[in-house]
Amino acid sequence: MSDVNQVEPGSIAAWRMAIRPQTLPVSIGPVLVGTAVAHVEGALQVGPAIAAGLGALFLQIGSNFANDVFDFEKGADTEDRIGPPRAAVLGLLSPAQLKTGMGVVFALATLAGLYLSSVAGPVILAVGFVSILAAIAYTGGPYPLGYHGLGDVAVFLFFGLVAVVGTTFVQTGSLPSLAWICAVPVGTLATAILVVNNLRDIDTDTVAGKRTLAVRFGRSGARFEWLALVGGAYLVPVALWLVLGMSPWVLIPMASLPRAVRIYGVISQTEEGPALNAALAGTAQLGFLYSLLLALGLASGMETGLVG
Repeated sequence: MSDVNQVEPGSIAAWRMAIRPQTLPVSIGPVLVGTAVAHVEGALQVGPAIAAGLGALFLQIGSNFANDVFDFEKGADTEDRIGPPRAAVLGLLSPAQLKTGMGVVFALATLAGLYLSSVAGPVILAVGFVSILAAIAYTGGPYPLGYHGLGDVAVFLFFGLVAVVGTTFVQTGSLPSLAWICAVPVGTLATAILVVNNLRDIDTDTVAGKRTLAVRFGRSGARFEWLALVGGAYLVPVALWLVLGMSPWVLIPMASLPRAVRIYGVISQTEEGPALNAALAGTAQLGFLYSLLLALGLASGMETGLVG
């Protein structure tokens, strides 16, 4: 938001701030990859793919609302916040409004889940219920995951394994090994976004008692974690090609590697929190670009008959 002072409380602009549209591609990338895997398996279904994408979007928005309100209530967000502005701390939306918004978008996610359960079975509703709980429990509830160093694990599980494999499952009715393998880099890159966020907020999180991994292991530890997560992601296409004998098309994500190198240059040399906002946005863009390229690589190999 270019001028927060001009945003009216309760306005569409305030809700847009809380939705945080710039984060939404993170939820779409895994759906693209899972759908590409379904295509490789010869079972792509447009309806379930769209429903999975909508469900992922609603879950992401609900998670953003939850983070906004619960970080505010726990004192992790204050007027000294370094990151992008949040609606609750600025008084643009009340905690009650944000919690109502959570209920609405989670209900919409449940509707998508009901349709998917009619296609792939009731297990989808169970997965969706756990995903909603995780979105709330990240910053809310009696044991918020993000405040106890478990946020990284949660992001990897739900933005990687659950999102990619689940998208494949609702289209194929199976859990192919390719889906699990492709979920790994998607999950590590999503986790890398959180790492930059926590590196940026290390000082304010320390004061608020938010014991993220960055707080526990310091700036050097956070930088090493980012490098390991992102570097590991780029090993997967090579393994798909060399070890599993898939088409060279799966190497397309390597085209995004120079961008990753540039982002790490910023992360490795930046100490001040505000300067890391660009690296945070860059890592989010990198995750979506990688997912898009991986999906294209899988689909291209399928179309040329060179999937393996």
